[in-house]
Amino acid sequence: MADAKSTSERGTSGNVWTDEERAAMQESAKERKAVSRRGKVDPEAERAEGESDIRGRIADMPEPERAMAERLHAIISDSAPVLVPKTYYGMPAYSKDGKTICFFQPPSKFKVRYWTLGFQPEATLDDGDMWPNAYALTKLTPKVEKQIVELVKKSVG
Repeated sequence: MADAKSTSERGTSGNVWTDEERAAMQESAKERKAVSRRGKVDPEAERAEGESDIRGRIADMPEPERAMAERLHAIISDSAPVLVPKTYYGMPAYSKDGKTICFFQPPSKFKVRYWTLGFQPEATLDDGDMWPNAYALTKLTPKVEKQIVELVKKSVG
């Protein structure tokens, strides 16, 4: 049952998805179509195209989001060079063997108050019967950067 706040925020027009959610789904559809049109691609060409896509997304971000996105991209790329850059629902993401491993979402994407560093099921972060798969970020300190490096390295096995 939907809570009163979410019902009133979405209005009575019957829209189930927010504008931001619909935009993200449209981004995903474009990404999937582009991948299917390419067919089998040279891994280096795929990496170069993904890097270009991520750089373009980062360039479109407002400051101070852009600076944090550039740093996150560098941390993830340096920590796990095996990961291939790509976009995922319009967000910077990284894949291995064609499967998305992790992504980061700027606050403006869904109008929230923090960054999200998320990991998909293919990430090998398993730790017992329960483990986190998304992290809220408010700033990058040396301690936080070290934690990100450890998570990213663990996520690729």
